[in-house]
Amino acid sequence: MSTIYDVVIIGAGPAGMAAAIYAKRARLSCVVIEKTGGQGGQVLNTYEVDNYPGLPGLGGYELSMAFKEHCDKMEVEFVTDEVIGFNDEGDVKQVFGEDRTYECRTVIVATGARHAKLKVPGEDELSGAGVSYCATCDGAFFRNRKVAVVGGGDVAVEDAIFLARGCEKVYLIHRRNELRAAKKLQETLFSLPNVEIVWDSVVTEIQGDGMVSAVALKDVQSGGESVLPVDGVFVAVGILPNSNEFTGKIPVNEHGYIVADENGKTSLPGVFAAGDVRQKALRQIVTAVADGANAVTSVEKYLIEHRQ
Repeated sequence: MSTIYDVVIIGAGPAGMAAAIYAKRARLSCVVIEKTGGQGGQVLNTYEVDNYPGLPGLGGYELSMAFKEHCDKMEVEFVTDEVIGFNDEGDVKQVFGEDRTYECRTVIVATGARHAKLKVPGEDELSGAGVSYCATCDGAFFRNRKVAVVGGGDVAVEDAIFLARGCEKVYLIHRRNELRAAKKLQETLFSLPNVEIVWDSVVTEIQGDGMVSAVALKDVQSGGESVLPVDGVFVAVGILPNSNEFTGKIPVNEHGYIVADENGKTSLPGVFAAGDVRQKALRQIVTAVADGANAVTSVEKYLIEHRQ
């Protein structure tokens, strides 16, 4: 007979791993499905986490491994599979993976989000050949070279600060005349002598013959155009929710984020959402972890109310 889990958790980022830890502590049978085979989500690509309470300055990879070690201690079951859909009808639900079908009484969607693209000529063609979405992953390849970071939020500024440690020159290109990043990050950025901010500008093309050689810019105020020679482009213009597999089944907002309350409840009985995929004001590691815990509390209440 196949296993019927109390809860299937889709995604092994901070929200998914926190949910798994709380589920095991509640003596619920659970499995965590992660399509990449790794655990940590976007945190794995974060050079330094400076705002997780009690652990200032810890690297993103180290924090992810701490989460995973905690899960291992709790004997959490992880499987590598890609979820392609699910059936939420009835007391026993089915989560359909490419490799197998998972039966369960509840589902927690914790699939996180992915990097948004500029959608300009040259971006896809030069991806991996100078175009990157992860400064901590690829920054070492551009040591003593000139690079551009596109964006104005926390991630963009963090990327620029990180790259400035090894690159000859870092240009931060932002479409507005002020940054959205936290003030402390801005102060650090402005103090770096090899960082130059290109205000009121957007990238219209990434140029290069096999490798990035320049970015074409347009001034949003004057309409003027220019070309900035660089060896690499790091795109940090936001994230998009990984909710495509659930579109049409779980209600989402206009941006694609799953509509769920602070307790993780969606409009579908027994289906919950946690972490960056959920509609909310603040997407941080600490809120993702809280989401995971809240979702499991909701799962417990649901299982009690629907006990057979």
